Amino acid sequence: MANIATTKMTSKGQVVIPENIRKQLNLKAGTQFVVVGEKDVIILKNIEPPSFGEVGDLITEAREKGKQAGIKKSDIGDAILRVRNKKK
Repeated sequence: MANIATTKMTSKGQVVIPENIRKQLNLKAGTQFVVVGEKDVIILKNIEPPSFGEVGDLITEAREKGKQAGIKKSDIGDAILRVRNKKK
């Protein structure tokens, strides 16, 4: 069963996650959340950066898809230069 607790929002919009919930979910200072709000419901979902291995897997997958699409390294460099020039 889920732990239930109440909390208040400060004038700065800050909300304290009650200690029993923090302990149950092993939340530490600096934990990042995605916040979703709709009507009278607010959902906080803790997020963690991907592990080093997951990042490597994502890079490998991106390289494979780039090869399948016929993208060359020079195409990427050209695209970066075009975007940078548009920002000036």
